Amino acid sequence: MSAPPLAALRAAPAAAAAPTAADRVYRHVKQGVLERRYEGGALLTEGGLAEAVGVSRTPVREALLRLETEGLLKLYPKKGALVLPVSVQEIADVVETRLLVEEFTVRRAVPASPALLERLAHLLEEQRRHADEGDLAAMTTADRCFHAEIVRTAGNQILARLYDQLRDRQLRMGVALLHAHPERIERTLAEHAEILDALRAGDAEAAAAAVRGHVGRVGELVRGPVR
Repeated sequence: MSAPPLAALRAAPAAAAAPTAADRVYRHVKQGVLERRYEGGALLTEGGLAEAVGVSRTPVREALLRLETEGLLKLYPKKGALVLPVSVQEIADVVETRLLVEEFTVRRAVPASPALLERLAHLLEEQRRHADEGDLAAMTTADRCFHAEIVRTAGNQILARLYDQLRDRQLRMGVALLHAHPERIERTLAEHAEILDALRAGDAEAAAAAVRGHVGRVGELVRGPVR
């Protein structure tokens, strides 16, 4: 009996893991909020989302309830869902948490393994490519991955899980920051290169100082309402 075609083997898992209608709406809205296609203060309607995704209203309601529990939306019966702006307090909390976690973990990452240095260099190049293409959402995702890679390398699983909980907030704030301050694009790349250079040199204190300066400058720029 001949083996099934390779294409069929690859297609089988994808078919089994096909997203539900509610999953499709959830991903559509969440990506729109994180990439600022749906900005803070925008009112989303069930009918509009159902039409945009090509589903009925029932899965839309399910997806919106899920997004409300994540703090991205506020539901108003018979009106729709309000995209919640990022508050000043939320920004301050995220920056403070990032500083606590990232300064500690970057020190723990020294001496950095060749695998970590290679991964960070790859992510930095990825950020440069997305910046050249003008894709700020993709650049922000690669930016966040750069920092998360260092956090995971420290080996503290509790801190890694805590940091993962900041992901959506970091992405949303990061895209907003680059749109509002385009000069930060090149500066961000330079600051990431500084962090990488300190890790290559095996200088834990220089790496921590670079992280502190980088995250601190981000905090200074985004203080104030960010949509």
